Amino acid sequence: MTPEERYKITSNDFADLIIAYNENQFILNQFQPNTVQIMNDRYAIVYVPNQEINEHAISTFGYTAFPNGYALLSQRSLDESGVIRIRNTPIFNLRGSGVMVGIIDTGIDYTNPIFRRADGTSKILAIWDQTIDSEDRYPEGMFYGTVYDAEQINLALQSENPYDIVPSRDEIGHGTMMAGIAAGSEDDANNFSGVAPDSDIVVVKLKQAKALLREFYSIPMDVPCYQENDIMWAMQYLVSLSFQFERPLAICIGLGTSQGSHDGRDYLSDYINVAGSIPGVAVTVAGGNEGNTRRHFYNTIDQSIGYTNVELNVGENTPGFTMELWGAAPGIYSIEIASPSGERVPRIEDSLIANREINFVFETTVIFVDYIAVEANTGDQLILMRFQNPSPGVWNFTVFGRGDIPLSFHIWLPVGPFISSDTYFLQANPYTTITNPGNALVPITVTAYNPLNETLYQASGKGYTRINQVVPSLVAPGVNILSPNLAQGFEMVTGTSAAAAHTAGITAMILEWGVVRENYPGTSTIEAKKFLIRGARRSVSLKYPNKDWGYGMLDIYNAFNILRAGTNR
Repeated sequence: MTPEERYKITSNDFADLIIAYNENQFILNQFQPNTVQIMNDRYAIVYVPNQEINEHAISTFGYTAFPNGYALLSQRSLDESGVIRIRNTPIFNLRGSGVMVGIIDTGIDYTNPIFRRADGTSKILAIWDQTIDSEDRYPEGMFYGTVYDAEQINLALQSENPYDIVPSRDEIGHGTMMAGIAAGSEDDANNFSGVAPDSDIVVVKLKQAKALLREFYSIPMDVPCYQENDIMWAMQYLVSLSFQFERPLAICIGLGTSQGSHDGRDYLSDYINVAGSIPGVAVTVAGGNEGNTRRHFYNTIDQSIGYTNVELNVGENTPGFTMELWGAAPGIYSIEIASPSGERVPRIEDSLIANREINFVFETTVIFVDYIAVEANTGDQLILMRFQNPSPGVWNFTVFGRGDIPLSFHIWLPVGPFISSDTYFLQANPYTTITNPGNALVPITVTAYNPLNETLYQASGKGYTRINQVVPSLVAPGVNILSPNLAQGFEMVTGTSAAAAHTAGITAMILEWGVVRENYPGTSTIEAKKFLIRGARRSVSLKYPNKDWGYGMLDIYNAFNILRAGTNR
C-alpha cells in the first residue's frame, strides 16, 4: 500500500478482506490489482471495490476473509478479588507501577481527573484514534487514524479548550469505563479506585465498521460495531508500544461476536494467541453476555432417522439477521426450511461449495444460503444463512446429517446488540456461548459474578468451546461495579466487559511483580493465567473446571499468598 491508496482503509466504497498469506506472495498475487496492505508476516488486508462483493462473495473469497463484526459487552469489587489485601501486604503492595494497561475500545475521556497523576499530568501515554484522519500522524505502516502522545495530551489538559489540541473523544463511554475500572486513579471522595491505580494507560479508539459489512451481515447501522481487522491492527499497535517504552503491557478487550466457529481458530484469536505469548504481555478478554439470550442451539442427529428439527422464533419488524450452522467433521450436513406460513424450501443438497438465493411465494423474505463443506480454518462444515426481511413467527429448519459417527452441530445467532431480543431458538442451549475471541487458547477469558452474594451473573457466557477447550478461565466481579462515566461522575455498570477490565488491572499487578520487580521476568499471558487459576477460590460443592465458573473466582491475594515464601520483594 502507498500513502496515496490509504483512503481505501476508511472509504465506504471499498470492502476489507483479511488474508492469511503467511509470507506467501503467490496468495497475494491472486488479489491483484487490488490494494494490499501487509499487516505482518501472517496477515494482510486487501481492499476490494464494493461492486465485487455480491451474493457469491463467500464462495469467491471464503468465509474467513470477511471481518467479523464485534459488539460492546457491558452495560465493591476490589475487596472481593483480594486487591486491597495485596496492596496492604508490605511485601507486595502492588499497584501496577511501571506497567501499561492497553484499552481497545470506544476511546477515553482523557480530561477526566481519574486519568491524571497526583501532579496533574495525564496517566495516558498515547491514544491512537482510528476515526480521525491525518496526513502523517498514524502509526508506522498502518496508514490511518491519528496518534496523540503524552506531550500533546498534557498540553491539551492545560488549555481552556483541550479538544482543540487533542480532539479525540469517547462518545459512548465504554472505553472510559474499561480504563477507569482497570487503572483509574484513586478518588477518596467517591470511594473509587482502579484496580491498578499506578499503571499508565494506552488507548486505541476503534473506528466503526464499514456500511457494506453491516449490510452484508444485517448489522443495524445505529449500533456500535467494530471490524476484526481494526482490532488486529490495534493489538499490533499496543504491542509495538510495549517494545517502544520497554514496559510490560496488560491488554483488555471488552468486545465480542457470535460469528465464527467458537473454537479459537479465527484470525483475531490466532493473533491474540501470538501476542499473548510474548513475555511481558498479558491479554484479558470478556466472555460475553449471551448465556441467557437463547441465541445458541445444539443437538446431535439421531442416525436412525438422519435428521433433527430446529425451531426459531423471529420477532416482529426484524429487518434481517444471520445464522451460522457449524457441523462437526467428518459429518456432512444439509437443511430444509419451512416459513411461518408453512411454505417449504425443499432440502438444499450438500455440496463442496454452493450458494443459493431463496425467495418465497407467500413471504417477502429472502435468504442467502452458503454451504462450505470444508471451512478453511477448522475443516468443519459451515452453513451460513443471511435473512432479509424475515417474516415474524416460528421458522422450522430440518437439519440432515450423513456419516458413520455421531453427528453434532451448533447454530449461533448474532450477539445481543445486533439482533432483536424477540428472535431466539425455542429449544436453546445456554452453553458454548462464550463470544469470540474469548474462545482463543491463550488469553485469560473471564465472565462475571456478583461480588455481594457470589452468584454468577445470569447473562454470562458459558463454556466450553465447540471443541471442548476450557473457557471461561475464571469469573471476576462484574455486577454493579463502580465506574467512571462521561459526566465525569460515577455509576454502577454490569457485564463481562467490567469483569475483564477488573481482571486486566490484576494482570497489571502480576506484571509489576513478575517483570518490573524481576521476580519472574518472562511472565506472559500463559504464566499470568496459570498463576490466577492456581489462586482462584473454589466452592467445595462444585467440580472444576466447569462450564459456568471455569476454574473459580478471581482472587489475587490467594494467588500471591501461595507464593509468599521465597518472594524477593
